[in-house]
Amino acid sequence: MHRYLFVYGTLRPGDVRWSFLEPFAADEGVDDTVTGLLYDTGLDYPAAIFGGERTIVGRTYLLRIDRLDEALSVLDEEEDTVLGLYRRVEVTTGRGMAAWAYEYGNGLDLTPIESGDWFAR
Repeated sequence: MHRYLFVYGTLRPGDVRWSFLEPFAADEGVDDTVTGLLYDTGLDYPAAIFGGERTIVGRTYLLRIDRLDEALSVLDEEEDTVLGLYRRVEVTTGRGMAAWAYEYGNGLDLTPIESGDWFAR
């Protein structure tokens, strides 16, 4: 099971949902990227669709091994509570790390974020 999590939106430090991830982070994270398209949902959080040739900017965190199952359970539940019903998928980051990330489901009107960076929208 992967121990890394790539985050690109409100789970990043300084945004509103960082508190859900912070107790489970085993490190300070590293700046990273994943291929895909980033969108503004118009609901104060982004959506990502992975793959393709564009780049999504974020951070990759090592999750605490002693709390890994708890971390994934908490994050899965939180991501499933927002409109669009996000799902956890496997990605390979620009640094070559196999990681989990949350991908958009469906049902929202999306506006592309050309920079690929939620903080630079």
